[in-house]
Amino acid sequence: MFNKINISPSKQILTVYIFLTLITLAVLGQVNQFNFINFDDNVYVTQNSHVQAGISADGVRWAFGTIHAEFWHPLTWLSLMFDYQLYGPNASGFHLTNLILHILSTLLLFWLFNRMTGAVWRSAFVAALFALHPLHVESVAWIAERKDVLSAFFWMLTLCLYVYYTEKPVIKRYLLVVFGFACALMSKSMVVTLPVIMILLDYWPLKRFESQKRKKNPVLWQLKEKIPLLVLSAISSMITIYAQYNPAAKKLSLGSRLAEASVAYATYLEKTFWPHGLAVCYSFWDQLSFWRISGSMLLILVISFAVIITVKRLPSLCVGWLWYLITLLPVTGIINVRVEKHTMADRFTYLPLIGIGIMLAWGIPLLMKHEAIRKKILFPAAISVLAVLSVLTWHQCGYWKNSVDLFSHTLRVTRDNYKAHNNLAAALAEEGKTDDAIDNYNKAIQIKPDYADAYNNRGNVFATLGQHQRAIEDYSAAIRLQSDYVYAYYNRGIAYFRYGENKSGCGDAKKACELGDCKILEIAQDNGFCR
Repeated sequence: MFNKINISPSKQILTVYIFLTLITLAVLGQVNQFNFINFDDNVYVTQNSHVQAGISADGVRWAFGTIHAEFWHPLTWLSLMFDYQLYGPNASGFHLTNLILHILSTLLLFWLFNRMTGAVWRSAFVAALFALHPLHVESVAWIAERKDVLSAFFWMLTLCLYVYYTEKPVIKRYLLVVFGFACALMSKSMVVTLPVIMILLDYWPLKRFESQKRKKNPVLWQLKEKIPLLVLSAISSMITIYAQYNPAAKKLSLGSRLAEASVAYATYLEKTFWPHGLAVCYSFWDQLSFWRISGSMLLILVISFAVIITVKRLPSLCVGWLWYLITLLPVTGIINVRVEKHTMADRFTYLPLIGIGIMLAWGIPLLMKHEAIRKKILFPAAISVLAVLSVLTWHQCGYWKNSVDLFSHTLRVTRDNYKAHNNLAAALAEEGKTDDAIDNYNKAIQIKPDYADAYNNRGNVFATLGQHQRAIEDYSAAIRLQSDYVYAYYNRGIAYFRYGENKSGCGDAKKACELGDCKILEIAQDNGFCR
């Protein structure tokens, strides 16, 4: 794809490894100075007693037995426990691990495509795009997204092991593939599509479909070979559905889900080529117009039709496009088991964007028939693109320094974002800026009047200010909206005790205990407030 460099192949490969490592460190190394944020980092680290206990037999049992945070990802929990044992409550250590995993995944991705195709510079471009795209900042800079970078590492490792297996298909090598895939699934269930991606790579660039002994029914043969992996995918999917299933959630129709999925696919494409307005949470799903939905569907159908009719002549385009579509499928909302409205997230593109990178690296050179033109244009063009992406990624990464910066930025680039107002308010309250915090909670409630979290959190600010009656009113509002809201019962119980209404406090303490948190009841009983 790019201008040839007059050095030996081995030195070219070494140069790529060094370049990918150094440029990723230069752009994303700033995360080492960042703090935890108040969005899921509390669930995964700062308020998780199991993680804070470090590695232990009890911790291992908990990691493999829990669906805490609505996922079964024991290796993610164990990696966080290991970090806490090494670094304690120091966020920089957790960020460093995320960064190392991201770099390792980048290097494995380069090895993978270079091994399969022998195209050093095209493979380097795919890996660099993965390493440096602004959409991937969220996965690296967010400690709670350890599951992203860890599962991606095992995804890349498994594919490398798979290529190793295809070079000599023996059971020992196949078992390594199964083991790697199991580790990926135990890091994040989104990787369930990996066996299908293997089949795509069998078609191109591995060209295993062309083997003489598999010509009669190559697809069936490939499926048989992947059966153990598909079984693991099925098991992981069932566990995830169980962990996230909410019978009370209103289910969207298939048509609505397909419409939203089309918009998601198209929006991710838009942000791939024009990475603007990136935010930790988006808020536009209630504002989807007919034209946006129909335009998105048309775009996806046109691209799909184009790559299918050219598949024999340009297999790389079809494989890249299907990689993108298939790896995104688990998070598009088409399979909707948990929430009423599925939300977009930058982190969902972490693996899927590799498919777009494949299309660019192998597709763009086809637009230029003359080798001389390719030499003069493509290499400097690729370097220019990566340079621009590096600058954008460096700036995007800076917003993740702390919760105030992150959610202030989110509010600047989105509108009517009640979640961002809520989390910004929590961060401001922690800094003692109670007036600003209350103002943001008010805005969150104004945007979404049935947002129980905002009422509960605003109640916490009122309680801190000694305004217990106003706190009780907010906790009560949260409970009316969500009858099983354990934290609202817990907090209202404390407010009642402080307000001198011990009987009501005991009632809430007992209810909180029924819902799983008995701490306030035990304290009240020890102090003689409750029997």
